Amino acid sequence: MSFLQSMNISGSGLTAQRLRMDVISENIANIDTTRTEDGGPYRRKMVVLESANSFRDMVLRNINDYEAGGVEVAEIVEDLSEFKKVYNPEHPDADEDGYVNMPNVDSLKETVDMMEAYRAYQANITALNTLKQMATKALEIGR
Repeated sequence: MSFLQSMNISGSGLTAQRLRMDVISENIANIDTTRTEDGGPYRRKMVVLESANSFRDMVLRNINDYEAGGVEVAEIVEDLSEFKKVYNPEHPDADEDGYVNMPNVDSLKETVDMMEAYRAYQANITALNTLKQMATKALEIGR
C-alpha cells in the first residue's frame, strides 16, 4: 500500500464520519419536531457506510495488486421504527384522543452514535498524523 493511498483511506474515513456527525446533529436538533414538510413528525436518519472496494474486486484481482479504497457513504436511510406517542391534548398536532406522535429519535442513542463517530474521526486524524511523522522521518534519513 502506498503512502498516498494510506492518506486517501484516512481522508475518506474523515469525510464519512463528518457526514455521520452532521446527520446525528440533525437528529438531535429535530428531537421535538412534530410536523415536517411531509406532514408527519421528524423521522430519525442513519448513515450507511460501505467499503469503497468490494470483496468481489479483491477476489478477482491478485491479492498483491489489490488497492484498498477506504470507506464511502452508501446512503442515508430513515429509521422506520414507530413514533413515540405522548399524551398532550393541548398540542396543535394532537389526535382526537389527545396523543401526539413524537419523532423516533432517542437522545441517548444519538449521543452514543456521536461519541462513536467522534472516536472514529479521531482515529483517522491520528493515522494521518502518523503518516506525516513517517514522511518527515523518511526525509530526514536522506540528509
